[in-house]
Amino acid sequence: MKRKQRRGIEEFSVSFLDVICCGFGAIILLLMITKTVEPVILEQSQINLEGVVEDRENALFEIRGQVRELKRQVTDSRDQLDDNLLELAALERELTDILGQYQTTVTLETEAESETTELAAAKQSLTDEMQRLLGADFQRSTELVGGIAVDSEYIIFVIDTSGSMFNAAWSQVLTKVEETLAIYPQVKGIQVLNDMGDYMFSRYAGEWIPDSPSRRAGIIQRLQTWNPFSNSSPVEGIQVAVNTYYDPDKLISIYVFGDDFTGDSIESVVDQVDRVNRIGTDGRKMVRIHAVAFPVYLQRPNARVYRFAALMRELAYRNDGTFVGLSEFQ
Repeated sequence: MKRKQRRGIEEFSVSFLDVICCGFGAIILLLMITKTVEPVILEQSQINLEGVVEDRENALFEIRGQVRELKRQVTDSRDQLDDNLLELAALERELTDILGQYQTTVTLETEAESETTELAAAKQSLTDEMQRLLGADFQRSTELVGGIAVDSEYIIFVIDTSGSMFNAAWSQVLTKVEETLAIYPQVKGIQVLNDMGDYMFSRYAGEWIPDSPSRRAGIIQRLQTWNPFSNSSPVEGIQVAVNTYYDPDKLISIYVFGDDFTGDSIESVVDQVDRVNRIGTDGRKMVRIHAVAFPVYLQRPNARVYRFAALMRELAYRNDGTFVGLSEFQ
């Protein structure tokens, strides 16, 4: 019995020693292993990683700078694009205006060519008629503007101030007076009468109104409200103009503005004017008489309108003047 117990103790003791030895051996191996590995390699690896991080950070900063620069370039490009679009829009508007002006010019040129053709035809027709009436050798040495001789140094307006003219055609009368004055840039004297022979400016009765821009403006301003009595017959006004202002040393033109004639006889008026506006020593009438007929009754013509046109044409023809019949209000 004792022998068996001792054997058990021996086996237990040997195994325990083996385990202890193995444990110590493992510890020794671990110590040997840890001694052969130095910490320098870990520190170097950490240093290398810090360098890489720094390089990456620098690259990131550089990329961010490039991004900011690109954004600035994009912004500048957008601003430049906006400016270019505005400039393009302005150029398009200017081109549209130029094209419009060009089209207007083409239209006006076409109209001018058409009018030139019509005027040439009218001139040819008038020339043929003048040759028939006056002879092939007839010549009139005058300066013409719109068919009206403008060689006079003194001009007289004889204006019909009747109700029909004042109420229906007065704005056009003002325009035609201004246009008539415009074709005479400078004259030595002006006078304005109505068809009854009444003066616009009584202080200049029997005298000439000196020509100046201010006097011309005064005539137009006074004419706007000037409305003395009228019998719609230009005879009295023409008689006063010729008898009072004729001078053989002066070149004078009378402009008669009216719309109708209420007198009894065209022939008697022509004869009366012939008696006062006689032929001078130079073979010409003492004064030129031009006439302008206003279309007051054009929409409802009557005998007075036709008689006025016939009278004015005959007076203009016999007194070296021009008759103009207006076909519409402008």
